[in-house]
Amino acid sequence: MKEHPYLTFTLHESIYGIDTFAVEEIFFLPELTPIPEAPRDIIGVVNVRGEILPVMDINIRFGYQGDEYKISDSVIVLKSGDLRVGIIVNNVQDVKNIEEDSISAEISIGRDSIVNQRRKFIAGIARKDEHIIVILDSDNLIHYIEKQNIDETSSELTLDNLPEDNQSLEKKRLFCPNATPEEREIFRQRAESLRQTTETEERDGYKPLAVVALDDEFFGMDLSIVKEFTDITQLTPIPCCPHHIIGNMNLRGEILTLVDIRNLLNLSQKDMGNKSQAIVVQVDDIVAGIKVEDVVDVMFLNPQDVSSVPTALHSLNDEYLQGTAPYGDKMMTILDLPKILLSSFLVVDEAV
Repeated sequence: MKEHPYLTFTLHESIYGIDTFAVEEIFFLPELTPIPEAPRDIIGVVNVRGEILPVMDINIRFGYQGDEYKISDSVIVLKSGDLRVGIIVNNVQDVKNIEEDSISAEISIGRDSIVNQRRKFIAGIARKDEHIIVILDSDNLIHYIEKQNIDETSSELTLDNLPEDNQSLEKKRLFCPNATPEEREIFRQRAESLRQTTETEERDGYKPLAVVALDDEFFGMDLSIVKEFTDITQLTPIPCCPHHIIGNMNLRGEILTLVDIRNLLNLSQKDMGNKSQAIVVQVDDIVAGIKVEDVVDVMFLNPQDVSSVPTALHSLNDEYLQGTAPYGDKMMTILDLPKILLSSFLVVDEAV
């Protein structure tokens, strides 16, 4: 049977799928600038490397109650020709190959008027393993934004006059009004990072980092060796392995070994709970998953902001640290991932 790849994501505990060919990029939710007179489901716009990107909350588009956004939310950018739109999702999962015959285009629930109203954005319902996946129509989502005439309703909003602060918008709708000052700063920093062009940042020597939480502290990891972020599911312990080798998990048909680097950094070994995630990294031929409490952000770091490791942090085994840098109102420690992964500490003695 013919299969087609769909990027799956969660939104309020429901699983959705979107055609991977329509996906241009994914990034963590930044601060958005609300647009007066825009439809309620168009939450705002963000400057992405010189282009204004409208961002939609499809949960509101479907008629549900809108919720507060979190720093763990993401934006999936969809593109069709010259048209681009972002949609807010809770958690990006993985790419699933779904058989076309398993997608039901016609589903009757006895309320045709409601079905027809919402079906313009829903291509069908698919069953994959034990999951029910709502397949979205990417073309209709993208062209819906085009029909809203965002450029007209924004009072000729352009890159030159786009307000840097939401406070300057009359009759504004404040983005994430209940966010803490720390969360608001993270949203703001993400928007600033997206505004800058990647080419300029690379030419100026800026370093892309994934920011993660470990033992309630922030750590930066070189994004160039990070393959992806993923939830930890169905972990299988490995017998006769050191404590820092957590186990194996199935990642889209590939066996991924998870490691806990906290002991190597002399951090506490407290239980991370069920919300922990894995950072999949690759150094040379080594591919491994690093367990973290949370993936906080993706950012570009100016090398001039990096300082040497303070004496107070020497207990973290500074052999594996590259320095520290400010992150919001806190400090972030930058890890030397290649040295960590190639360390004899992580080598399993096969003679055990």
